[in-house]
Amino acid sequence: MGSKDTGNVADVAETLLLDAALESIPYGFCVWSPQFRLQMWNKHYRDFYGFSEDAIHKGMTLEDIVHLSVRLGNHAGQSPDAFYEAYTAELLANRSGSRHKSQEMVSGGRIIETAHVYSERLGWVVTHEDITDEIARSESQQKRKLELERQNIRLDAAVNNISIGLCMMDARGRLVICNEPYARIYNLPVSYLKPGTQLEDILGHLFDMGMSAGGTREDYIAWRRDVIARREYGKNIHELNGRTILMQHHPMKDGGWVSTHEDITEQRQAEARIQHLARHDALTDLPNRIEFLEQMAKTEAAFQRGEMAAVLYIDLDHFKAVNDTLGHAVGDEVIKQAAVRLWGTTRETDLLARLGGDEFAMLLRPIDSIDAAARVADRIVRAMRSPMNIAGQQIEIGASVGIAVGPGDGITTDQLVKNADLALYKAKSEGRSTYHFFETGMDAELQQRRSIEAGLRLALQRQELRLMFQPLLGLHENRVTCVEALLRWDHDDRTISPVEFIPVAEETGLIVSIGEWVLHEACKAAASWPGDVRVAINLSPVQFRNKDLVGQVRAALAEAKLDPTRLELEITESLLLTDNESTIKALHELRAMGVRISMDDFGTGYSSLSYLRSFPFDKIKIDRSFMRDLTTRHDSQAIIRAVIGLGQSLGMSTTAEGVETEEQLAMVREQGVSEVQGFLFSPPLQPASLTNLLHSEASKALASKKAS
Repeated sequence: MGSKDTGNVADVAETLLLDAALESIPYGFCVWSPQFRLQMWNKHYRDFYGFSEDAIHKGMTLEDIVHLSVRLGNHAGQSPDAFYEAYTAELLANRSGSRHKSQEMVSGGRIIETAHVYSERLGWVVTHEDITDEIARSESQQKRKLELERQNIRLDAAVNNISIGLCMMDARGRLVICNEPYARIYNLPVSYLKPGTQLEDILGHLFDMGMSAGGTREDYIAWRRDVIARREYGKNIHELNGRTILMQHHPMKDGGWVSTHEDITEQRQAEARIQHLARHDALTDLPNRIEFLEQMAKTEAAFQRGEMAAVLYIDLDHFKAVNDTLGHAVGDEVIKQAAVRLWGTTRETDLLARLGGDEFAMLLRPIDSIDAAARVADRIVRAMRSPMNIAGQQIEIGASVGIAVGPGDGITTDQLVKNADLALYKAKSEGRSTYHFFETGMDAELQQRRSIEAGLRLALQRQELRLMFQPLLGLHENRVTCVEALLRWDHDDRTISPVEFIPVAEETGLIVSIGEWVLHEACKAAASWPGDVRVAINLSPVQFRNKDLVGQVRAALAEAKLDPTRLELEITESLLLTDNESTIKALHELRAMGVRISMDDFGTGYSSLSYLRSFPFDKIKIDRSFMRDLTTRHDSQAIIRAVIGLGQSLGMSTTAEGVETEEQLAMVREQGVSEVQGFLFSPPLQPASLTNLLHSEASKALASKKAS
């Protein structure tokens, strides 16, 4: 700690004063002579390095102290010699009189900072200061500083990268911080984004840009100030230049507040669009079934006041044929054009809706009489009758309309809708492209139709269908030249007329499978007949929608091993009306196989002559309606002569249907008709009876030939 030499009293006093001074300084202290021997030290020095009081003494070499210090755990990671070499080199290099600092770690993990200065008279004066806590504090401060910087970076990134606008104001209404979306939503100039900007300045700018709650600029600012002063959460919707802004106000404990600002224009538009689509048809944008029924329900109250309203159910005619043959894209265009035409028939107070598929509904409210509903229905039928030009194609459809008028036909939505639907079925069953009012008893008719449909679906499986055969007499040959296959249905202990079940089979599509069955059965029957007698089969227009009709005919002929020339297919002109191009193609394919094609019920339509030009038929069958008045009406006689003459000139044979008297037979024979069919010659026969007839004729012909 100091010198142990004794001397005079003055020397002793000086030494004591020096020792006291060394011990009073707050850091370690020692002096090394120019020869690296210890000259002075204090207690702090010993404590820093763990030297006991008697472990070191004056004159001890630096090398010895270094070895002692290393043994005590100081200078971790260094050998005594290495540390000694490095330390003495450092001391020898710093003899300029300036102060030099360095740091080292001692036992216990403490960090000591040493500073030395060289004096020629004393040597090296070295101070040792424990800076462990200071470094820790500095590192902690540095960590806090870095963490704060990171938090600021994260905050800045979060504030400016969220999609909604954010603004913070202090208790005195001054801007603290705002983000880029906030500035962008309100298109705020840079001068309004600086911290410290007053709320009134921002609000005034927003008012000038078009945002207000009504009233003057001052009214708007006062209103916003009032919202803030309430010190509670608030939400407001603002309109600014055609945009919708949602603003939410969040008070803070210090009197300031945070507000969020979100442009919800697209969201509001999407919500409105979703609400619209929920009640409107996506293809035509007309109200849908949900909206129609709700408007109907609101009309019920009007019936209690004695007002009248009408419900029109509208179904497009032949639309399924368009979809099946021309595709859904063309079908969609037909629906859209139909919607435009239907809308053109309404009044401002009426409601037009698309219920789905090709079904529409119209609510006429109010009306003063049922005639008003009839006038609208007539406009609808006429509007839909005109051809549509879609993708360069002329498409002819029509519309059938069913009408129910309240309160007479019902005072509730369910009653009126049901009765309008029943009236629609009636209109369709009467030939389509017409309208029909609801009548009592229609419900029973519908139930009967549904019963027929249900039974017809199982008719083939239950083997309830059978064929009858009506012979056609060739007048030139004076024998049976052809036999028409006629379908019968035995169901529930009665035979149901084709007039009842064929329309149902066509509407439901069951005619396709039934028609295929008829083809096979009729061809098998004809294969057992003698000679070259042909079999005639009626084809429904619905069967032609089946793309494999030609294949079905070919398969039926092959299975029965029947010559195609003995098969005669009868079609009506309504088939050509629905889809001319694809039908003509199928007919040509059938005729190329050798199958004969006959036009049935000729003269009952308005386009028969044009169809004779579009396809070279083998036969024309004159409708039975002309036979009934043949002997009494000159116009019927003229039509018969014209048709027979037309057939002869075009190389087509002719058949007169419904011949029931000798007088009728004589008249058509005189005009040169090829065949006759009717009860005068033979009613429809059972297969066995027909076979007997044909074999009897064959036997007579053979006997006559032998006799001659």
